[in-house]
Amino acid sequence: MRIALLTDSLGSMPVDDMLDAATELGVMDLEFATGGWSEAPHLDVDAMLDDPAERARFLRKLDERGLRVAALNANGNQLHPVIGAEVDRVLRRTVELAEVLEVPTVVCMSGLPGGAPGDATPNWITTSWPPETQTILDYQWNRVALPYWRDLVEFARPRGVRFAVEMHGQQLVYNAATLLRLRGEVGESVGANLDPSHPIWMGVDPRLLARELDGVIHHVHMKDARVQSSIAAVNGMLDTQTVDKARDRAWNYVTLGLGYPGGQQFWGQFLADLRASGYDGLLSIEHEDVGQDALEGVEQSVAMLRGILPVKSPSWRPAAL
Repeated sequence: MRIALLTDSLGSMPVDDMLDAATELGVMDLEFATGGWSEAPHLDVDAMLDDPAERARFLRKLDERGLRVAALNANGNQLHPVIGAEVDRVLRRTVELAEVLEVPTVVCMSGLPGGAPGDATPNWITTSWPPETQTILDYQWNRVALPYWRDLVEFARPRGVRFAVEMHGQQLVYNAATLLRLRGEVGESVGANLDPSHPIWMGVDPRLLARELDGVIHHVHMKDARVQSSIAAVNGMLDTQTVDKARDRAWNYVTLGLGYPGGQQFWGQFLADLRASGYDGLLSIEHEDVGQDALEGVEQSVAMLRGILPVKSPSWRPAAL
């Protein structure tokens, strides 16, 4: 496994400053956002595809520092009933760029449709009652999401690109069961982007999630979440307050190691469970702690990970018969 950085973690920095910061941290693998919910401050996907000179200039910046593009990220709602077509365009352009750059993985969301034809907003169903919830889910999965994803997979397959779908709230795929359903329906080029911060606030143990997704994890975001038990015990975990009201929320994204109980011990166990599930890829730091300086938070995250990261192969081997 290798430490990587989702460059939006340092989104306020100009691209050269961000690249210099990554170099100083010794993080050689970078995950670049290309659009969707990101303003993509460090990479213009259209310019990279349409202008070979722009692409060469960008890659030269990385080569001079010993850096590489390790993944591309096009998180957004491509199934949105109003803006979905534009998000889909960004996602497909990202797949095309991944092919050109020989990057195997595009990180994205599953998307979330409206609840019925003609809806203008997405509809996230989180309960089985009242009965209309099942009608909505049938529409979302069978009439919208699965036809879309089958087509997207066919678009990406000849380009040698696979998808790491982030299990996220307000998305059709938000847990292990829904991720495995999508993969089972459209094929093995769809796997998980396991970002522990989302299952944490949904009450899931990320270590058990890693084991459940044995052989299915395509990418990992290293991000933490802190549950404020005094609030969650009263109001529950569903919290619609904006992140600037961190003091009053039931949970918040925090710097790695400052959230889930157990700190470094927990994260060491998480990495061990990832390895036990066959994962040996990127550990991409995504820093979204609104209460801390971004660079300082990334520095702390890198330092914590370096203390627990398994680099070498296990020494133990079965005894010869």
